[in-house]
Amino acid sequence: MAGARSGARRSAADEALIRTLYEQHGGALLAYAIRLTGDRAAAEDAVQETLIRAWRNPEALTNARGSVRGWLLTVERNLITDRFRAKASRPAEVAEVSEATATVPVERDHADTVVEALVMTEALEQLSPEHRAVLHSIYFQRLSVAEAAEQLGVPAGTVKSRAHYALRALKRSYPGRPGTLKEAAA
Repeated sequence: MAGARSGARRSAADEALIRTLYEQHGGALLAYAIRLTGDRAAAEDAVQETLIRAWRNPEALTNARGSVRGWLLTVERNLITDRFRAKASRPAEVAEVSEATATVPVERDHADTVVEALVMTEALEQLSPEHRAVLHSIYFQRLSVAEAAEQLGVPAGTVKSRAHYALRALKRSYPGRPGTLKEAAA
């Protein structure tokens, strides 16, 4: 029972100490912390932590090593410095983004391209070797009509004619969308 009374007295004395410290130095501590942090909420947290440190170390307040306010301000400055250093050593915090607001990059499904290439290959195989050779020269090798004619050993007019009839045959046998023939050949 005696231990309970001495604990209650100690608790009352501790509460009185903190209350007195806050009344005498709280305004100065808050003003200093606001000046250091630029944020009232962070400053209030620093004042609270400073008073907790004073409560945990009451002998530091009674030693004749200097003023109580000086000790409190030093503790507060060290706390704020430690918080800034800890914050600087961590990676920057990024706000969480919900799935509803997140923008997912849209990537075209390559399956369509693969299917179109297979169909185009099949359609090219149905052409005569002469027509296929002309399309290969003009569209895949990117030769001019004159260059294709020289390479194939036929007149330029024949290259133009074969290209025309080959493309017409491909359009009939290729069920792709309009413009796909030139895209697939390019």
